[in-house]
Amino acid sequence: MRSFQRRLKRTRKGDFELRLPKAERDLLRTPAYRDDPERSEEYRRLVRDDLLTAHLEALEVMEATLDATRLTEDQLASWLSAVNDLRLVLGTRLDVTEETYDREIAKDDPDGTAYALYFYLGWLEEQVVEALALGIDPSGTEPESRSRDG
Repeated sequence: MRSFQRRLKRTRKGDFELRLPKAERDLLRTPAYRDDPERSEEYRRLVRDDLLTAHLEALEVMEATLDATRLTEDQLASWLSAVNDLRLVLGTRLDVTEETYDREIAKDDPDGTAYALYFYLGWLEEQVVEALALGIDPSGTEPESRSRDG
């Protein structure tokens, strides 16, 4: 199985190093209708109309920091919200169910790229959660020293 480099890493300063390759940054700029500008604009309009202000702000933070190499904890929390929202909208559009995870997506499936994006967003969401969790004190009190770089 192929090993993937971690995309997020907490630094000694307490912020987060963002290691997304250009292709992934470009991909995140254009979910869910990458090859259809009209449908992409409709998707953006519907998402923005339906989301609460907090969700919009999270998307704006993600868009504004997409080319960043470091994020604050608040920015990364916004990323978590935005990635989750994008994944939920795409999953709804694709009618994702538990069975989706058990079946192989055919190479000629017209929604193959959208499924790949859906699974990528899930993987990226996991990376964000893990990066944020590294700073949580298991006792539930004050965070541990932010001197970790791992």
